[in-house]
Amino acid sequence: MMTAVQRLHDVCKATFTMSAPPSAQALQRVRTILDSIQASDVGLDEVDAMSQERGFGFFGTNGRRGRHTPMVARWAPPISYLHLYECEDFSMGIFCLPTSAQIPLHNHPGMTVLSKLLYGSMHVKAYDWVNPCDEKLNSDPSVRGVTSSRALSCAARSAKLVVNRVLTAPCETATLHPTSGGNIHAFTAVTPCAVLDVLAPPYSAVTGRHCTYYREAHSVGSNPGGIIANGEHREESQVETMLEEYLPPDDFVVQRGEYRGPRVGP
Repeated sequence: MMTAVQRLHDVCKATFTMSAPPSAQALQRVRTILDSIQASDVGLDEVDAMSQERGFGFFGTNGRRGRHTPMVARWAPPISYLHLYECEDFSMGIFCLPTSAQIPLHNHPGMTVLSKLLYGSMHVKAYDWVNPCDEKLNSDPSVRGVTSSRALSCAARSAKLVVNRVLTAPCETATLHPTSGGNIHAFTAVTPCAVLDVLAPPYSAVTGRHCTYYREAHSVGSNPGGIIANGEHREESQVETMLEEYLPPDDFVVQRGEYRGPRVGP
């Protein structure tokens, strides 16, 4: 019997191609399968993830544990990445985050990304550029050998907040597009959590799809934008934020984990 993750692979194989962007109907087929996938389908156990955090918790800068001390990630287990599959057209992988761990703001140039939260709770914050640069790369994933958008975006640039929410599993698959839906996003684990990502196409230095990290320089306006929590949206005035490239802190560590789920691919 074909497993859920193998069905996901086969549908992605039929959907994603470098010759043309996927249609809305094709993306919906991928989302439908992702929506049905559970942690157990990819060899994960939420109970095990919770137990692995015993003895860590939140610590303040003075090294003493306390509810009101600043939270830092360096005392927590590192983030793990489980590689499932990669080809020229798409990749599949899982990020496992311990409580309080963060993946900083980062972009996905010329890429469509579908993310399914498998267990736990995660805060997601995402931006789109107000005036996207390198439009040809961002809108056409078939472009190869072009100048990286990284070279065009060194200075702080204006971005608009499009997502600011806490997701709690089970929830629907999130989708971001090359220039919309929150192409620049950050994850913060509210509880131990795991997210299954499909990237189409994958990052590739050869074709100019670099992963660039950003931080918020300053905002232009008086409100933080729309706040969304599990689909409930409170409308607020939108604000533009200046994002600047930076190197992630030394305590941002992603280690390669062992995928223990069903075989993926041919």
